[in-house]
Amino acid sequence: MSKKSIVTGILSYGMSGRVFHAPFINQKTRFELRAVVERHEKRAKQRYPDIISYDSVDELLNDDSIELVIVNTPNNTHVDYAIRALRAGKHILVEKPFAPNSAEAKHVFDVGKEMGKHVMVFQNRRWDSDFKLLKQVVGRELLGEPIELHVRFDRYRMEKSPKTFKEQKIPASGVLYDLGPHLLDQVISLFGKPEKSIKIVSTHRPGSEVDDFSSLVLTYPKGLTVFIYASLLVANPLPAYVLHGTKGSFQKVRADVQEDQLQAGISPKDPEYGIEPIGKEGLITLMKPNGDREMRYREALKGDYNDLFNAVYAQIRKEEPFPVKQEEILWQLEILEQSALNG
Repeated sequence: MSKKSIVTGILSYGMSGRVFHAPFINQKTRFELRAVVERHEKRAKQRYPDIISYDSVDELLNDDSIELVIVNTPNNTHVDYAIRALRAGKHILVEKPFAPNSAEAKHVFDVGKEMGKHVMVFQNRRWDSDFKLLKQVVGRELLGEPIELHVRFDRYRMEKSPKTFKEQKIPASGVLYDLGPHLLDQVISLFGKPEKSIKIVSTHRPGSEVDDFSSLVLTYPKGLTVFIYASLLVANPLPAYVLHGTKGSFQKVRADVQEDQLQAGISPKDPEYGIEPIGKEGLITLMKPNGDREMRYREALKGDYNDLFNAVYAQIRKEEPFPVKQEEILWQLEILEQSALNG
């Protein structure tokens, strides 16, 4: 099979297209950035003069040279554009949340199978530096049997987002659907499908139509309980990850630098890309048989979204399984779509 570059189109050049996609696709090795949809300002064309800046999604989908389409449009349009891209004969990489619910997600996966095209979901935070350290701690069983895990994404944003689709009471809006898919995907990648889940959402910002606080409680076999929090009203963020096990505890602040580096124009190929600053190490506390505590600081692993795009290439060109499994996305959405305790 040919190992040529995958010709790619991006459906939007907002923040996600500019920061999370174009810098990785425009590396002219495994991918070729062919086109971007820009209805108004032609900012992508200014940054990448060799690309085509299409005025509409239909124009891009009708470009026969494009093999892969990145669906990074507003949340409530993902399903429609994903299906249209598949029907146009394209593989797709879709931003989170993949769909508003599991039924619509399954429909997209079914269309992908029907068309013989790959459907992949952009769960990039599996490759965050801080989460990769948590994954290492869990994988090496450094804390013994896990008992209690807290995962959170804290922000303080009293003002409404200029992205109106996030603030309107439409499918897949609100903080739970904005940040929850990241955190749920991380937990599911570690422990699989939970036995039970509880969903809590609430609204606190004046005039807000959507949730700005959300919490999920997941229970697993052998007594593991996972608490997930996503909030827009935390003035003093807590550690992103706190894990307690039978032999000790681990905690780590959220310190992945990739988004900030990409916003600043740093290349994903830069040697300093993805490396956390000193002072953000994770803390492991182990209990000794005599009751003493042993405390160890551990540097996070290098964060690297390049690995996600490597996996996209391997899926399309080598038929290697994409690490974010379709069944995991369905589990994620089944948890997100359940009725809230206070909903």
